Amino acid sequence: MENVLSYSLFTEHDIYLFREGSHYKLYEKFGAHSVTVNGVEGVYFSVWAPHAKQVAVIGDFNQWHSETHVLFPRWDESGIWEGFIPGLKWGDVYKYGIRTNKDVLLEKGDPFALSWEQNLQAGSLVSTTWFEWNDGDWMSGRAKKNSLQAPMSVYEMHLASWMRGTDDPTKFFSYREIAERLVPYIKEMGFTHVEFMPVMEYPYDPSWGYQITGFFAATSRFGSPQDLMFLINELHRNDIGVLLDWVPSHFPGDANGLHFFDGTFLYEHEDPRKGFHPDWKSYIFNYGRPEVKSFLISNAMFWLDRYHADGLRVDAVTSMLHLDYSRNEGEWEPNIYGGNVNLEAKKFLQDFNVAVYREFPDIITIAEESSDFPLLTKPVYDGGIGFGMKWMMGWMHDTLKYFKTDPQARKLEHNKLTFGSMYVFNENYMMPLSHDEVVHGKASLIYKMPGDEWQKFANLRALYAYMYTHPGAKLLFMGNEFAQTHEWDFTKSLDWHLLEYHVHAGMKKFVKDLNHLYRKETALYENNFSPAGFEWVEANDDNNSVFIYLRKGKQADDVLMVVLNLTPRVFDYKIGVNEGTNWEVILNSDDEKYAGSGVEAEIVDEEDDEWMYRPNAIVLKLPPLAAVVLKQKRTTKKAIRKTVAKEKSVRPKTSSKAADKTKPV
Repeated sequence: MENVLSYSLFTEHDIYLFREGSHYKLYEKFGAHSVTVNGVEGVYFSVWAPHAKQVAVIGDFNQWHSETHVLFPRWDESGIWEGFIPGLKWGDVYKYGIRTNKDVLLEKGDPFALSWEQNLQAGSLVSTTWFEWNDGDWMSGRAKKNSLQAPMSVYEMHLASWMRGTDDPTKFFSYREIAERLVPYIKEMGFTHVEFMPVMEYPYDPSWGYQITGFFAATSRFGSPQDLMFLINELHRNDIGVLLDWVPSHFPGDANGLHFFDGTFLYEHEDPRKGFHPDWKSYIFNYGRPEVKSFLISNAMFWLDRYHADGLRVDAVTSMLHLDYSRNEGEWEPNIYGGNVNLEAKKFLQDFNVAVYREFPDIITIAEESSDFPLLTKPVYDGGIGFGMKWMMGWMHDTLKYFKTDPQARKLEHNKLTFGSMYVFNENYMMPLSHDEVVHGKASLIYKMPGDEWQKFANLRALYAYMYTHPGAKLLFMGNEFAQTHEWDFTKSLDWHLLEYHVHAGMKKFVKDLNHLYRKETALYENNFSPAGFEWVEANDDNNSVFIYLRKGKQADDVLMVVLNLTPRVFDYKIGVNEGTNWEVILNSDDEKYAGSGVEAEIVDEEDDEWMYRPNAIVLKLPPLAAVVLKQKRTTKKAIRKTVAKEKSVRPKTSSKAADKTKPV
C-alpha cells in the first residue's frame, strides 16, 4: 500500500470561499482528521503552504523522515497540500516537513492542530474535539445572560496561577481539578462570568498565553481538549458564562510556528512596518490576505462552536487599528487616505464581528481598546466596528489615579471621577480592573491605596462599590476580590492564606455582597448603557470629596442612590431628594462585617425645603472613606418632616457658593 493516498475533504466551493477570505469553518477541512478511506482507518492531513517545494508529514511513525509521507499539492493553485495516511490514530505526534523553494527544510507544527506537546519538540498531536456536552439549558438561555440588559460581572483569571496544590506549589491543577474548585467559588462569589486569559497553546509561560503557536489547540498544560470542555461544561451547568481571551493581533517567531511558514511571509505582513511588532518582538497578521482572514475568523468560530465559549475578549485591538502604534515618525506608512488607521485590520474586525454574530447571535465580543477609536461598539451597517462591548480603559486609569491620591489632596483630582460620565454612553463599556494593573511594578490594588492598613482597605472597598454602581459591565482580576497584597506572579498561586485575616476575609465578603446586590437590583443593570439609567445629584463638591448619583431601572420608582465619602471624616450631609420619596440604606462599605469601622450610615433627618435643585432633602450620616447605597422605597412617604439645624448641614443653604456647587454638571 502507498504511504500517502490521494484524498480530500475540500469541495470546489470550499476553495472558492477560502481564497475569497470568507470560509469561516476551515477547522472542518484543514488539519488532521481521523477518517476511513476504502475501509481503512487513518488520518487525512491538509495544510496551506503555497510557496513550498514539497510538504511531508513527519513523526515518530516514520522516524521524522521528510521523504516518506509526502502530501499532494492540489491542482487548483490554492496552495493546499493534502493526503490520507493509513494506520495513524489519535495521539500520534506529527509535524509538517516543509521544503522551501530555497531547498531549506522547515519543521512546522500544524496551524490547525487540536493538541500540542508540552516539550521542546512541541509537536502537534492527532486529536479530536468530540465531547458529550450537557449544558443545553445554559446554551438555550444564554442570550438573556449575555444581553446588554442583564448584569455582567466578570472574574478574570489566569489558569496557571489561580490556585495550585499545597503539597507541590509548582504543579498545575488540571482543567478538571480547577473545575472542582472554581465552580463553587464563582457561585459563592456571585460573578456571572469567568474570563480565561488565553487557553490556546503557547510555548512561553511569561507571555501569559498571549504569544500563541497553536491557535486551535487548548493548552495541554492542564489536560486534553475534553478536559477544558469539561470545565466549561461544569461552569455552564452552574449558570456561569465563559469568556475567552482571543489574540488575532500577533504571533511569536518560534521556529515551529506560523512565522515564515513555507519559507515566505505567509501569515504575517512582509513589510516590517506592518508585519513586526516592536514592543512584543512578534509578528503581525496580514489582514489584507484573504486566506489569513479566513484562518483567523475560522479560529474565532472554532472556540465558539467546539468549546461553547459565550464570548471573546479581543486582545490588543488598539495595536491592530493603528499603523503608528508604538512606532516613531518614519517607522510607519500612512494608509491611502494619509491617515494612521490600518484599513485592512478595520475591515477584518468588522467582518469578524458580522460573521460571529450571524452564526452565534447570543454571544458577545469585547474589545480591549485604549484609544478613542470611534464607533467601536456600533453596528457595522452604521459604520461601526461591531463589537458588543469595549473595555473602558480611560475610566480605569482616571479612577486608579484618583484613588491613589491622598484624601487630603483629592479635591484637586475631583474631576477624575466625574469626567467618565461625559462619555460613558458613547460606547457599550465594561469597567475593567484587570491583570495589567497589578504587574510590572504597578503594585497590587490594595497597595495602590494611600494611608495605613485601615485606610487602604476602606479605600479599596469604596473603589469596588464605585465600580459596581457605575454604568457598564464589570471585570475584576483574580485575587483582587480578597485584596491580594503581592503583585500578581504567574509562577505562583494566589495568596489564599490571606483569608485567615479579618481584613481580607471582610474584603471577600464585601465583593460577594456587591455581586449579589448588582444581580438583585435591576436599577444597577437594566439601563447600564443608556443615559436613562444614570443621574448626578452632586458632582461638584470637591471640598468634601463627596459624589452622589442615582442609578435607575426601567420602572419609574426603581431607583438607587449612591453616596461616596472619599475622605476619612464622619459627618452629616444634606442631600436633595424628590418629593414623596422615602429611602433606606441597603449597603454600607464601612460595615464591621466587611472589616470596616462600623460607623452606621443612617438618615438622621428629613426636610421639606429645596436642596440641590430638588424639592426635599434628607440628612445622611456619612461613614469615613465609604460608599453608601440607598434604595428608594416603593411606598408613599408619610407626611412627617423634621427640621434640621443649619449647623448640621455640610454647607449653609443660603450660600451662593454652595448654590453654585450644587448645580448639575
